[in-house]
Amino acid sequence: MSATNHRTHWTAADLPSQAGRTVVVTGATSGLGAVTARELARAGAHVVLAVRDTARGERLAATLTGSVEVRPLDLADLSSVRAFAAGWDRPLDVLVNNAGVMAVPEARTADGFEMQFATNHLGPFALTNLLLPHLTDRVVTVASNAHRRPGVDIDFDDINSERAYRPWRAYQQSKLANLLFTRELQRRLSEAGSPVTAHAVHPGYAATNLQGRSAGAAQRLMLAVTNRLMAQSDAMGALPTLYAATQPLPGNSYTGPDGRGELRGHPGPARRSPHAEDDLRASRLWDLSERLTGVRFTPLAPGGRS
Repeated sequence: MSATNHRTHWTAADLPSQAGRTVVVTGATSGLGAVTARELARAGAHVVLAVRDTARGERLAATLTGSVEVRPLDLADLSSVRAFAAGWDRPLDVLVNNAGVMAVPEARTADGFEMQFATNHLGPFALTNLLLPHLTDRVVTVASNAHRRPGVDIDFDDINSERAYRPWRAYQQSKLANLLFTRELQRRLSEAGSPVTAHAVHPGYAATNLQGRSAGAAQRLMLAVTNRLMAQSDAMGALPTLYAATQPLPGNSYTGPDGRGELRGHPGPARRSPHAEDDLRASRLWDLSERLTGVRFTPLAPGGRS
């Protein structure tokens, strides 16, 4: 199916059976991740909630219908990412890189990286590559249409925002990184002859608790107001993720809401910025990410051995 053939008004009720499939969903304790986990489990998948707060994860798991388990994962800590991957010992059909932070106050991770770049890009980059030998179907990474804001680019000379930290610009950079990661991942998978495909999605403007963690009381108040007036529900915001996780799409697809400005609506093809389609940027970011994380590309070979 081509990217132009998305079904009109596709909803979670259209999910095909996921029986026999295993899916990891990061950041699944609330918002888009919780909806994604709920619907995939309801459709028959075995869903692994990969979360920082395992107590919250267990509480959510107790409310879900289907086969669910909880495992600890902190994407802002590469040792946690490595531990999660080291503990994985079975085939994995789908990895959903959902967890993220948005416009948070300046902070550094235990590994010394800027928090948003680490959580939104470096953590998922490392997790995906470490799990690739087990992956059999696809990787879905949640990006944002914020990457299309004017002037947004990857600052390779100050990737950790050490010279100047601007919360929203750091967030936008990390979301552009998600799309460049997806692009280069798909190129490498195709080149290696791997059956795995890479996809990106964005939820439009969805009301989740992500906005409540943004920097500054004034910004949080503004976002609370616009959430009430403009945002669609987290259930609607999760539809692009569910679509990309289950539908026959070409590699490097990008799915978002089909309404005006891609803010609301049902799954449809999404627009990328010119920077997000730049192969040189994608390759350069990949090489930098490998150096920063110490994790390299190791796909599952077509014959089934990595």
